[in-house]
Amino acid sequence: MKRFKIITILFFSLLVSVGCDSDFEEINQDPNNPLAVPADLLIPGIARAAQNSNYSTFIGGDMGACWSQQFSKVQYNDEERYIPRQGVISGVWNTWYAVVIADADAMYNIAEAEGNNNMMGVALTLQAYGYAFLTDVYGDIPFSEAITADEGNIAPAYDTQADVYAGIFAMLDNAIALLDTGGSINATNDVIYGGDAGLWKKFASSLKFRALMRASGKMSVASELQALVTAGNLFSSNAEEAKLVYLGADPSSNPLYESIVFGTRGEWKINSEMVDWLAFDADPRLPVYAGLNDADEYRGKPSGYADVPNDDYNYTNVSALGDFYLRPELPGFFVSNPELKFLMAEAATKGYISGDANAYYVEAITASLDFNEVAAPDAAAFLAGKFLQSNQAVALEQIGRQNWVALFSQGVESWNEWRRTGYPALSAAAEADLNEIPSRYNYPTSEGSINKANYDAAVANQGADLLTTPVWWMN
Repeated sequence: MKRFKIITILFFSLLVSVGCDSDFEEINQDPNNPLAVPADLLIPGIARAAQNSNYSTFIGGDMGACWSQQFSKVQYNDEERYIPRQGVISGVWNTWYAVVIADADAMYNIAEAEGNNNMMGVALTLQAYGYAFLTDVYGDIPFSEAITADEGNIAPAYDTQADVYAGIFAMLDNAIALLDTGGSINATNDVIYGGDAGLWKKFASSLKFRALMRASGKMSVASELQALVTAGNLFSSNAEEAKLVYLGADPSSNPLYESIVFGTRGEWKINSEMVDWLAFDADPRLPVYAGLNDADEYRGKPSGYADVPNDDYNYTNVSALGDFYLRPELPGFFVSNPELKFLMAEAATKGYISGDANAYYVEAITASLDFNEVAAPDAAAFLAGKFLQSNQAVALEQIGRQNWVALFSQGVESWNEWRRTGYPALSAAAEADLNEIPSRYNYPTSEGSINKANYDAAVANQGADLLTTPVWWMN
């Protein structure tokens, strides 16, 4: 939101003589501070801001992977016990509005002036992604008036989550129509797809498929989902998924690496819920997800407990995250191919789309095994026992649990999907501040003062501004 990017401009009066050179402005323009920038120069900043937030240990770790019980902590675990830091809550709001959404809006305006359809489509895709992230974690949010600070509106109204979703669908429809129809995307600046407009169209289409599935409990989505399948612009492989591949050194590496390895913050560990399931299922991803503890075992910690570390769960007897997930180059995902295929399996199981649900399910697990570099013999043996049961309820639980497994380290998204499906069945953390897993982030405390009337209206519509108030698509 532009009101979070306050720009102070100083105007100086120059007294010049009438004999001033007529080419003064052209001669004195600073080449290092151009008056306008190409739209594609904004892609890296938006992509990094989004994924640095998604994979931050304080956001995607504490208020994502810990809440979905993929990660656990052996120290400093207030957030794991549902006591989030309000500064972090405000930081999420500010970053996604001020950088991801506002810069994507600026990108669109520049691209429109350039007559660049492809960059307009890129901008709309990233803006829709930003709004989807915010509404999924907060619920009702400013949308229709969000980018109006330059018009004097510093107190934007909140839109219902249903209306935000309608706006997201419209943005993505527009993006899909624009992409691959003209204009250019600078390959160097496009840190996601290297200038390939066709892959950006697949990103927009796959993001819309995910958003439709998220809203599927509240609206009819079958015809739009089928249209996306029929159009053939969904991801077909891991090579096409939307991700930011980080670089090999701080400060341009994955935030998990930067905090846990580079920053020597080893309190983030693997959760016993994940370890126990992978061990029970003889899942070959266990040694990828977790390291060995001091007894050469894979051992997770249950969520919660106020008094840690202790003899039961400490830095050495609980397994760290696996080295694969602590690489500096670990990608940050916008939408992954395995997640899309699990969503397609669910949609086919529910009769929303045509196709073989079991085939989508096996394809999804295969894609996750491939990403995790599980060797072919182990992958084949594991897949031999993977097929959907004929009972729909059982099949949906299978899909939901395997999607939870595959979303390992994608903290906020794993929590989103757990809130939507309820799979796997999880209990609240031990010695927690609440008796249930949070359903949303509370609004930043500043909203109750600087935007009080609109904040109050949102609370009246959605429910109390509590972590336990469900968002629209959960009801």
